[in-house]
Amino acid sequence: MSSLRARITRLIVDRTLDQVPVRAVYPDGTVRGDGGPDAPVLRIVRPGSLFERLAHNPKIGLGEAYMAGDWTAGDGTDLGDLLRPFAARVAQLVPPYLLRFRRVVDRRIPRLRRNTPAGARENISAHYDLSNALFGAFLDPGLTYSSALFDHDVPLAAQDLEEAQSRKVERILDLAAVGPGSRVLEVGIGWGTLAIAAARRGAQVTGITLSTEQLLLAQKRVADAGLVDRIDLRLQDYRMVTGSYDAVVSVEMIEAVGEEYWPEYFRTLDQLLAPGGRVALQAILMDHDRMLATRNSYSWIQKYIFPGGLIPSRGAIDETVARQTTLTVDDDHRFGADYAETLRRWRRRFVANWHVVQAEGFDESFRRAWEYYLAYSEAGFASGYLDVAQLRLRRH
Repeated sequence: MSSLRARITRLIVDRTLDQVPVRAVYPDGTVRGDGGPDAPVLRIVRPGSLFERLAHNPKIGLGEAYMAGDWTAGDGTDLGDLLRPFAARVAQLVPPYLLRFRRVVDRRIPRLRRNTPAGARENISAHYDLSNALFGAFLDPGLTYSSALFDHDVPLAAQDLEEAQSRKVERILDLAAVGPGSRVLEVGIGWGTLAIAAARRGAQVTGITLSTEQLLLAQKRVADAGLVDRIDLRLQDYRMVTGSYDAVVSVEMIEAVGEEYWPEYFRTLDQLLAPGGRVALQAILMDHDRMLATRNSYSWIQKYIFPGGLIPSRGAIDETVARQTTLTVDDDHRFGADYAETLRRWRRRFVANWHVVQAEGFDESFRRAWEYYLAYSEAGFASGYLDVAQLRLRRH
């Protein structure tokens, strides 16, 4: 190994592995970890490269090492199952004496990733304008890129993902009391599924996005559904919207707003909401303490998947809403385990349909990055480190 820092990193990693029920196998046959013969297997392919990356930046280096093939899941081990025990112990794995060195290894989030109107457009485009074919390769036929809502009275294996996504959409429309004649604003339209469902209830829908690729396909889907007279889709920043709406709905868009702009985001929703109206949000959440500990540091997800993103806590939402608006959260429905199942299905479809994605010009590094992203996220929800909620906001 080429550096003292990398050698020290290996000692720390080995000690960490010995607290986790996995088996980490080195090329020379050395095995670390606290797992038995049936435990998930982490195969370390190139230890030198792995520990150099981790020594340079542990938060980004682990994902980059997976992208490069420095480590992988062992034969017969599912990547999501391998990452889950780490996600479940993430707050306990780093010894307290090492936390004091966090500022030495943490990188600040680049200022160019701020979600100014111009920055937000670039950040959204970097993810959502990659290719509609990419998303079509792993999402359900309705192209819904957020957690599904499963029926827990029926075995998961017997449930169709598209039906579970429709259940999620209909529930959040119910939460916002969308019906005939409702004036609805959707902030972040995806590929148009929710807007179409709202229009079929008799609502008049305005939908906004910052993704050109999403907008073009969503407009086509609206036209194909014969709902052009009920749905107006726009390439527009939420800060530029005017009007008055009976319902404001936004599904997993707040994660792209950025902490700096949460006050403006919620003030805007409040200003656009008509008297007696409702805001319905679907939001990924993390514990408040974890959010505070990680909010200013640059992560692998931010660098490679969601530039400018930050997952809020319920406490951060409540505090911002209380200070900036006349609104309050009066309904909170959690279904984090459903997101783990959603992500598991997405990842399996992504792997099975990789040939479709590859034909769009994406390389092996991209494949491993997205496989890691989907498994990493799945582990977060399966372990309870992350959660997802549908929240309703109304005026006091």
